[in-house]
Amino acid sequence: MGVWCSKENQSGGRQPHDCNHNHNHSNGAATASKGGKNRYAKIGDDYHTLEQVTDALAHAGLESSNLIVGIDFTKSNEWTGRMSYNNRSLHAMGNTPNPYEQAISIIGRTLARFDEDNLIPCFGFGDTTTHDQSVFSFYRDNQPCDGFEQALARYRELVPQLNLAGPTSFAPIIETAIGIVDSSGGQYHVLLIIADGQVTRSVETGSGQLSPQERQTIDAIVKASDYPLSIVLVGVGDGPWDMMRQFDDNIPSRAFDNFQFVNFTQIMSRPIPTSKKEAEFALSALMEIPEQFKAAMSLQLLGKRRGFPNRPVLPPPVNDRQQYSGCSAVKHTQSTSYGAAPKTPLAPQTPSAPRQDSDIGDPQTCPICWNQAKDLAFGCGHQTCSDCAKDLKVCPMCQKAISVRLKLY
Repeated sequence: MGVWCSKENQSGGRQPHDCNHNHNHSNGAATASKGGKNRYAKIGDDYHTLEQVTDALAHAGLESSNLIVGIDFTKSNEWTGRMSYNNRSLHAMGNTPNPYEQAISIIGRTLARFDEDNLIPCFGFGDTTTHDQSVFSFYRDNQPCDGFEQALARYRELVPQLNLAGPTSFAPIIETAIGIVDSSGGQYHVLLIIADGQVTRSVETGSGQLSPQERQTIDAIVKASDYPLSIVLVGVGDGPWDMMRQFDDNIPSRAFDNFQFVNFTQIMSRPIPTSKKEAEFALSALMEIPEQFKAAMSLQLLGKRRGFPNRPVLPPPVNDRQQYSGCSAVKHTQSTSYGAAPKTPLAPQTPSAPRQDSDIGDPQTCPICWNQAKDLAFGCGHQTCSDCAKDLKVCPMCQKAISVRLKLY
C-alpha cells in the first residue's frame, strides 16, 4: 500500500488531498503531531500466520467485533474477469464459487468467532438504483444477515435480479458504515468492501487532480478515522490496481491508519493448495486489524456516540414477493440498529426462478464451505456438511428454521 502522511496547516487542521510522503514504517506507535493531535504511523505487516492474526485479534479484545459487508455491483464486473475468471462476469453463478462468494466465505469464517451476535449488515452499491450516490440493504428495513452463510444465500438471490451500472465510489458504503458504528455507541467494526475496480476517474480529470468520486471516497476515509472502524478493500478480477495505490498516496492526515487494500486475484492465483491460499488471503486482509484496534483505543474512539447522521439506505431492488418468500426473522441488536430504509417504490422486475443446489455448486459438495462432502440433510431437503451445519439455526439456502437434521451415510 501507499505510505500514509500527515501535513497540518498553520491552524492545526487537515489540508485536503495534498501532502509530502514520509516513509515511516513503524509498527503502530501513536504519535503526536505539531498541532498536538494524535496521529498514527503506518502499521507494519507484523504477522505471518492466520493463527497469529486470530490470537492477536482475541488478545486485543475483539470478541465482540462486528463485520459490515459492501459489494460492488458496477457494470465493469462483466468484463474485468476476462483474464482471471475465464471471461465470465465476476458475479456469474456456476459450479464453483465466484470471487465475491469466495471472499465473503473466507472472511466470514475467519471473523465468525469474534462476532458476538453473528449479525452482518450487508449492502450493495453501483447498480442502477444506487450508482455512486447511495447503497441498498440486502434485506428491507436494513435487516442484517444472520451470519456469513445467510449473507451468501441472500447474495445468490439478489444477483440474478440486479442491473449493473456505475460509476464507482466507495464514499456511500463508508459513510453508511460510519453511521452503523455511531449508532452502536462506538463499538469496533470492520468494513469489508469487495470490488472489481478502482474509484472512477474520467479522462477529463487532469494529472494531479481528483475526480469527484475519488475526492468523496478520500473524504469518507478521513472521516472514518475519527470512529472505531477499520476498512478492508478486497480487489477481485483483473484490475489494474495501480491507480488504487496512487489513490492511497492522496489520503491526507487521519487519526489512524484505517485502510487496507488486498489483491484477491494475485493471492488466489498462486499454485498452492486452496487451504493455504485462503489462509494467506485472510492474513493479508486482517493482519493490521489488531494494531488498528489498539490505535482506536489509544485515541479513545471506542464507546462514544457522536451524532453522525445516518445516510438513507435504499431497499433491495427486487420483486416484493421474491423478497419475502424466504426471509427469516432476524433479531436486531444495538450494534446493527440504524436508520430505517426509506419507503421508495420499486419498479416492477421479472422474478427469477428459485435457485437449486445445482446452480450454486457441485451437487455433492457443501454449498457453504465448498470443501467437504454433503453428509447432513435438513427437513426442508437442503444439504450441507456436518461441520457447517452445527451452528446453523436456519437453512442458508431457503432460510427456513431447521427442526430436523438427518445424517447421510
